Amino acid sequence: MKIITVLVVDDSAFMRKLISEIINEDPRMTVIATARDGYDALKKVAQLHPDVITLDVALPQLTGIEVLKRVMAEHPTPTIMLSSVTDKGAAITIEAMALGAVGFITKPSGEISLDLYKVKEALIAKIMEAAASHVGKRVEPNMAQEPLLSPSINQQVKLICIGTSTGGPRALRAVISKLPQHLHVPIVVVQHMPATFTKSFADKLNQWALLSVKEAQHGELLHNGTVYIAPGGYHTKIKKVGRSMAFIVDQSPIVRGLRPSYDLLLESVADSGIGGVVTVTLTGMGSDGARGLAHLKRECQDVYSIAEAEETAVIFGMPKAAIKTGYIDAILNLEQIPSAMIDQIS
Repeated sequence: MKIITVLVVDDSAFMRKLISEIINEDPRMTVIATARDGYDALKKVAQLHPDVITLDVALPQLTGIEVLKRVMAEHPTPTIMLSSVTDKGAAITIEAMALGAVGFITKPSGEISLDLYKVKEALIAKIMEAAASHVGKRVEPNMAQEPLLSPSINQQVKLICIGTSTGGPRALRAVISKLPQHLHVPIVVVQHMPATFTKSFADKLNQWALLSVKEAQHGELLHNGTVYIAPGGYHTKIKKVGRSMAFIVDQSPIVRGLRPSYDLLLESVADSGIGGVVTVTLTGMGSDGARGLAHLKRECQDVYSIAEAEETAVIFGMPKAAIKTGYIDAILNLEQIPSAMIDQIS
């Protein structure tokens, strides 16, 4: 198996050493070089073509965001952001994810800390995930882009559910920002993300979108024209309340390593007997949503399901798992998805 080469970018010599030690302890990867600032990083990316970059958000001279923009424009490379857990750090990290970073790691206790070893497993997992992504790689076009089953649903659309993981912030920005302001349906999004980041993500997406975007709250009624982000660390489910729908947001047990779980959201929609549903499965690692989709399709009529095509998915895991269920109606490139959603609603 090819050894994954990593470029570590951090202005702290101590952090560069610590991160390098963690990476080099894993036989599947090696640190090919380190960089102390943005200019040094850009030079080494061009020279060495690393498989993955770990990039500190707070860099001198060029910021982490500026470096990321240049990398994605000049030498697209899977990049993992390292940031503090402050609100400012969260907001900058969300911006980086929307610009194409494939993941992030939060430093547990400030800028310089041995506590980074507490997130060792997460860092290694993120590097493996990044190396498996399609960033900077050419994916052969898949011709199966036409709807596979029913062309549309027969009743008024009452709800749109979207599930995504790795690469999701960028994909969601691309989709949600293209939807019109007066959308006569609520949208519920499960984006795998820690609790400290989903509020910042909702706020940022609210700036980019014509629709209103907010975090879902327990007991809240769903309103048309609003995008609800499932809060990190909680499951978000839906129940019927008369003719309306309301959220159940709780910390019930983690489902297959995830909370929130897209499976659980879709299962709750099915169990509530809500018809007229559009589901969208975007880029992401793993198979979250596949079981829920199958359950929803079996239990409810008038469900139209879209999966993102491999060509545009950063990680094809979640869409691929959804397609394998046989219940996907259309496999579409990212830029085709907003118009397909609008077509179903209208």
